[in-house]
Amino acid sequence: MWAVLPLLCAGAWLLGPLARGAASLSLGSPETFRFKSWMQQHQKTYSTEEYRHRLQTFASNQRKIKEHNARNHTFKMGINPFSDMTFAEFKRRFLWSEPQNCSATKSNYLRGTGPYPTSVDWRKKGRFVSPVKNQGGCGSCWTFSTTGALESAIAIKTGKMLSLSEQQLVDCAQNFNNHGCQGGLPSQAFEYIRYNKGIMGEDSYPYEGKDGNCKFQPGKAIAFVKDVANITLNDEAAMVEAVALYNPVSFAFEVTSDFMLYRKGIYSSTSCHKTPDKVNHAVLAVGYGEQNGKPYWIVKNSWGPSWGMNGYFLIERGKNMCGLAACASYPIPQV
Repeated sequence: MWAVLPLLCAGAWLLGPLARGAASLSLGSPETFRFKSWMQQHQKTYSTEEYRHRLQTFASNQRKIKEHNARNHTFKMGINPFSDMTFAEFKRRFLWSEPQNCSATKSNYLRGTGPYPTSVDWRKKGRFVSPVKNQGGCGSCWTFSTTGALESAIAIKTGKMLSLSEQQLVDCAQNFNNHGCQGGLPSQAFEYIRYNKGIMGEDSYPYEGKDGNCKFQPGKAIAFVKDVANITLNDEAAMVEAVALYNPVSFAFEVTSDFMLYRKGIYSSTSCHKTPDKVNHAVLAVGYGEQNGKPYWIVKNSWGPSWGMNGYFLIERGKNMCGLAACASYPIPQV
């Protein structure tokens, strides 16, 4: 169970004069005005030298958004909190750059025969999905996928919504082949919680967004895992069954440059791979549906509510898009 697995997600307003070398962008250009407005909205501040680089990057991303949205794609791009970053910068900060094969996790999920509902959204079933959180500059997406799945599992079983500690997983789960801000895997994090005899709440072990020393206190654990359901490699139909019948499901997929600026719609890409060795980001499937004949997953991300569709995105279902069916799992809580 502890074989080598992928490491997922490694990872005031300056109005000074526009630095020399800012190419054709003049102080009064529309790009500069939009950039300064964006800086104010996101409370960004830079040195004069960095301002030049960020302005150029922002303008380049705007052009990319405009060109993408002018074509016949199933999703739209838009300005978001990452619009001043190149994808290389984004990848270093939020994603794991050298993912390994996550197919080493042994499957134990037995799929039925259906049929299943044509659409499911756990957000509409009751208070079964916790609010969108923000991992910040720590590559800890795997911890947010883990806590989100367990928070939902407990709420479905008991009706009580908890907020669990991502920081405990960052600090304490290394023996289960997780690596704090450098990445990890939800299935291994569920196993950590199971054998560690619990996880503390966000209030007693708050998120810091950086690696730290383990401060777990067993007497303050508020959530426990009885077992872990690991879905068979690339069995997307089993993921549908699990989400329909049991619980939101943690999964990983490969993020490429076109996803960084996602705004809305059904994400579909030809630039990503479908192999388990390329996945680099963990998220939570909270439902599925279909739009204009195209099936999709409803997915909760951990980049804050100002990204995407209030922190969520849709991704094409049924084609193992970007390897999303490579390592799906969910916890069975002990309640």
